[in-house]
Amino acid sequence: MKTLFVILTLFTILISGSIPLQNAFAQADIFISGIKDNPGIWWVGEGLKKGDFFSYDLCFVYYKDCTKFQMDFWVEGDLIVETETKWLVQVVVYDGPFVVPGNMELGQIAPEPTGGSEVLGPYRSAYKSSIVWLSSFANADIPKEFSKPSWGKIANIGGQQIIPTEMQTITVPDGTYETALISWRTGGQDSKVWVLDGFPFPIKAFTYVHVSSGIPPTEYEFELLDYKENVLVNPFIGIEPKLPGAGFEDCIKNYELVDVKRPTIGFDYILDVKYGPPNPETGCEIEWFIGFKSKFSETEFLSQVQYDILVVDENLSPFRSLAQEEGKQFLYAPSGFVHTNTLVKENPGTAHYVIWIYGTSPQYIVAPPEELDYLQIDIPIAGKQIPTPTPIPTSPKVPSWIKTTAGFWVDGFSSDNEFVSAIEFLINEGVIVIPPIASGGETAAEIPSWIQTTTGFWVDGFTSDEEFVSAIQWLIKNGIMRIA
Repeated sequence: MKTLFVILTLFTILISGSIPLQNAFAQADIFISGIKDNPGIWWVGEGLKKGDFFSYDLCFVYYKDCTKFQMDFWVEGDLIVETETKWLVQVVVYDGPFVVPGNMELGQIAPEPTGGSEVLGPYRSAYKSSIVWLSSFANADIPKEFSKPSWGKIANIGGQQIIPTEMQTITVPDGTYETALISWRTGGQDSKVWVLDGFPFPIKAFTYVHVSSGIPPTEYEFELLDYKENVLVNPFIGIEPKLPGAGFEDCIKNYELVDVKRPTIGFDYILDVKYGPPNPETGCEIEWFIGFKSKFSETEFLSQVQYDILVVDENLSPFRSLAQEEGKQFLYAPSGFVHTNTLVKENPGTAHYVIWIYGTSPQYIVAPPEELDYLQIDIPIAGKQIPTPTPIPTSPKVPSWIKTTAGFWVDGFSSDNEFVSAIEFLINEGVIVIPPIASGGETAAEIPSWIQTTTGFWVDGFTSDEEFVSAIQWLIKNGIMRIA
C-alpha cells in the first residue's frame, strides 16, 4: 500500500492547472497578439464540476525514480463536512500490476485533499504537498491573468518567477489544445506547465527538481489521456482492486522507523537512511527512505546517484542485488532521495544490507570509474526459516586473450556472435558460472549498449573481472544471450 505514496503526489501536481475543452479560447486574435494581450484568467480547480472524469499518465521523482503510472479520477459530487462543502472524488490508480481504488475529499476554493479513504492516507498527504504551492498563487479567491508578467515567486528555489510565457498549441493523447505555457527557471532548466483557461488541471507538464549543482532530474511529468464531462454513473464500478502489499496481511503495518545517518566506508558520501519495521519478518517488506548527501554539507542532496541495495555475507560477497532482481545494472536516484520497499528473503537472524554507490552520472551513462563506496546496515530478521540462499557466483580470473577479443567487439570490428563464442569458451572452462536458466540457441535480442560500455571499461582496466562477469551473467539470466 505504501507503494502508492507518490501516486497522489503526482495527481497533486496534476492539479497545477489547465483547461481541456478543445474549442475553448481558440480565437486567432489571441495568438496574433500574444500572451501579454490574452484576457484569459486561470486558477487551480477552475471549472471543476460534478461528473468530470480525468485520466492522466504521470510520474513523480519520489515514486520509483519517476516510473510512470496512470491515474483516473471522477468528481462524484458535493460533500458536506461540518460547515465546509468539498468535492468527493473517486480515484483508481493503475501502477504496473496493481489497481488501487479509493476516494479523496478536495477543497472547492483550492482542490487540496483533506480527507478520504484510509488506504490513500499517505498519498493524500503527498498529493497535497505537490499542489499546495501552485494553488497558493492561483486559486478561486486569487485567480491569475495570463497577461500578468509574473504570477509570483517561488521562495524555496531562490525566488524564481512563475511566468506566463507564450500561447502554444500542443497535442496529447486526448487531443490538440491551444494552451498557455507557464514556466519557471530552476537549476539552469525551464520547468513547464501547459494550462487551458476554463480547465481545472494542466494538460501537460514537465518540471525539474531544484538542485544547487549538476543536471537537474525530472521532478514530475504528466499529460492528459482522457477527459469526459457529465459522467453520471461511477465509471469504476466493477473494478477489482489489486493492492500493493496484498499477501502481507500478517506483516507489521504500524512501526517506528530506524534512523541511520553515517558516512560511507570511503567517506565520500553521507547517507541519511530511515527504514522500518526495526525487526522485519521473512516474507514481509522493508520500507526504505534513503537520502544521498554531500560529504561537504549534510543539507545538500546529490543528484543522479547510481547505486544498488545488496544483501551480503560476512565477506561482503553478495547473496542478492536489488538492481539485478529488477533487470537493471544499477538503481538510480535522480534527486538524491529514494523511497522504496524491498521484500525480505533472508532467514531469521542478522542480515547484512549494503547500500552500494557506484557514482554520480546521468541515468543512461555508466558512472565514471571511481573507488567503490558503501554503507552496511545490519538488520535483525524475524519470522520462519527458509532455504538458505547461495551467494551470487564469483569466477576465476578471465584469460587475457579474451580482453583482446572483447576489445575488437567494443570497437565494432567483430560481431555479437563472435563475442558470444568467446563467452561460450569462458563458460566451458568454468570461468563464468551460468545462472540457473534455460540455455540453447543464439542471442535472443540485441545486446544492450551499456554492456559494451561496461566491457570497454573492463578492457581498459577500469573495472574488475568480477564486474565484467556479472554483466555477462545478467545477459544470460535475462535471456538476452543464450548459450548452446
